[in-house]
Amino acid sequence: MYFSLVISILILIVSTESKQIATRNLHPDVGLNIIQLAEKYGYPLESHNVQTSDGYILTLHRIPYGPNNSSRDDVRPPVLLMHGLLSSSVDWINMGPGVGLGLLLADNGYDVWMGNQRGNTWSRQHITLDPDLDAEKFFNFSFHEIGVYDLPAKIDYILETTEQEKVFYVGHSQGTTDFFVMGSERPEYNDKIALMIALAPIAYMGELPNPIIRQLVESYDLIKQLIDHMKIYEFLPHFDFYTDIGEQICSDSSEFQDTCLLFLNIICGFDFDIDPNFIPVITSNAPAGSSINQILHYAQEIRSGNFAQYDHDREENVVKYGQETPPLYDVTKITAPVSLYYANNDWLAAIDDVLKLGDGLSNLVNLKKVSNSQFNHLDFLWAQHVADLVYNDVIAEIKATN
Repeated sequence: MYFSLVISILILIVSTESKQIATRNLHPDVGLNIIQLAEKYGYPLESHNVQTSDGYILTLHRIPYGPNNSSRDDVRPPVLLMHGLLSSSVDWINMGPGVGLGLLLADNGYDVWMGNQRGNTWSRQHITLDPDLDAEKFFNFSFHEIGVYDLPAKIDYILETTEQEKVFYVGHSQGTTDFFVMGSERPEYNDKIALMIALAPIAYMGELPNPIIRQLVESYDLIKQLIDHMKIYEFLPHFDFYTDIGEQICSDSSEFQDTCLLFLNIICGFDFDIDPNFIPVITSNAPAGSSINQILHYAQEIRSGNFAQYDHDREENVVKYGQETPPLYDVTKITAPVSLYYANNDWLAAIDDVLKLGDGLSNLVNLKKVSNSQFNHLDFLWAQHVADLVYNDVIAEIKATN
């Protein structure tokens, strides 16, 4: 892909200077995946395979308890954490003990399950399809299929394994979209949710503040034609050169470090509460890959202002849906208790869109704006003060629901 080519050229341009940087001033967690991080931090981590009804094999990572409460006899309420677009389960622990939400929940006596969406680094398996040889079929999904197939399979597996009746759910960004799809299209699963907490919730996107993305969406038809012509099905799978970029260009000694931080901010909103030295830890695992249809589906949401299923052309819509336009998701069918956490400076989850979603939910239990006015979309994961600003409230809300 052209994006990969550009990144490769960047590496060549700075290679002379960056090779001298790479061995100095790096965050100690650079290059570690979720399994290695959990081992380093002293938390037990299990990997579980879950098969969906349409044949995808997904990896769930589980931290059954914290290092200081390791009795297996205790009954621990299960919590499912679901990552956002282009991300993976590592998002919930790579900030380390005392900050990462997955680790904080384990320390507080919860059985923590961290999902991976179909097609990302940890979920590139199918009972018949190969993601490389059968890319067109394997990646023929958007967040609709994740909500309709992936989440129900994970929830059923967790409840069967733990012998519990309900699970707590925390999602970030697309992890919230997936849930809203499930709650609308598979309403029977609302009864299996003790509480859903949405961090940077995304359903409606008509008021998206990001000017760059809005400009790109205006060229949606042309971009879609190019994607179809170039036969692009997968988007930004993780390769080693992303890790190299983080190590070589974004380290403390690099003159390009501010550019790395700027890149994150022009996507998600300008804020500087992410430690620049932490960026190489992020790029050690991200991007983790997605289907190009997920990107296109969000672009459709921005164009239409609707929360709706994937929009094919009119003829295909008639065949698939029985109508020329894609059906809207009926959020009034979401009866599980839902808490929405949003931020003033989030360039991907506009306040007006969040409030519109909240108005449609039948069991909204909390609508909380983060107190820091500069808090942005990725700060929900990686801000240095995220525990004090968000996670302590999330845990308190879960405890109050027990």
